[in-house]
Amino acid sequence: MKKFIWIIVGCLLLLTSCNDYETYGEKKDKERAAIRSFIAREGINVISESAFHAKGDVTDTTKNEFVYLDNDGVYMQITHKGYGEPIKSGERVTLIMRFFEMCISDSTQLYNDTKPYDPDYMVVTRTGANYEAYYLTNSLMYATYGSTSVPSGLITPFQYINVGRETDGDGHIAKVKLIVPHSKGHAIASSYVYPYYYEISYQRTN
Repeated sequence: MKKFIWIIVGCLLLLTSCNDYETYGEKKDKERAAIRSFIAREGINVISESAFHAKGDVTDTTKNEFVYLDNDGVYMQITHKGYGEPIKSGERVTLIMRFFEMCISDSTQLYNDTKPYDPDYMVVTRTGANYEAYYLTNSLMYATYGSTSVPSGLITPFQYINVGRETDGDGHIAKVKLIVPHSKGHAIASSYVYPYYYEISYQRTN
């Protein structure tokens, strides 16, 4: 009798653990729902990539516009286009990066855009239309996630912004806001299928 009871208990535990297991598809559904909820909560106006290009690759911040980039699945707002010029093909530059990062699924935050935090540094190389980037090892992103690799979602803005130095008090360095799906995020995002929200500024070191 006791043996039979333990068999029943074991089966129930097994069924419970199976019910707790989420498939990758279910996690992706949750991610999409989290992004939709965030967009609604923040009053974001999503525009198409074609509308974005028709306006000269700009987003209207007064309307809180974000463009949805079809190939990347990234939502982007260009808050400031930035000083100077875009990174040129064949060029390798070191950029200062200040950021605010928030996991949309659980609201955990990471940032270096307020004192006393130091900025991160990334080295970006452009070859034709392709960009590659890595963090220097004294960066907060590297210290937190243990990788020098820059997620592709954070590289996406480079084809649309300038990355010069601040020259006066009248202009702005490049600044963007991003919603990055797990497939274009760092290892934690990929592992848990979590989307992340970013506010990032970029400028050259010299």
